[in-house]
Amino acid sequence: MSEKSILAYFKSPEEAEAVSRKLQSLRVIDMSINRFSKYPGNAQYSGNNPLTGDIPSLATMTLNSTPDTRSAGILAAADASASGMSHGGEGGPTGRDILLTVVLDSGVFDQALSLIEEAGGMI
Repeated sequence: MSEKSILAYFKSPEEAEAVSRKLQSLRVIDMSINRFSKYPGNAQYSGNNPLTGDIPSLATMTLNSTPDTRSAGILAAADASASGMSHGGEGGPTGRDILLTVVLDSGVFDQALSLIEEAGGMI
């Protein structure tokens, strides 16, 4: 039989994990749950210390993160929340930043869509 895939967005990992357990009964071929952000790479808490002058970039100082690539650093430093000219929201993406990716048999596709929508997923 043929395969189909679904990309569904959730507000929390717990929501995606709950529906993933239900989807397992539908002969899922492959499934993953990932968080994504507006910058490429892995921007994590940097632990920078302004008292010692250990401030490698504007993104490190204002967003308290250390982007792992030069491009991600440039994007982060250009963000409105890094400039000080705008509060830029509560930091990072809000809303649906959890991606559930499912590959399954086409015969159960509609049933999987229903389960995801009932769990609050956006397809």
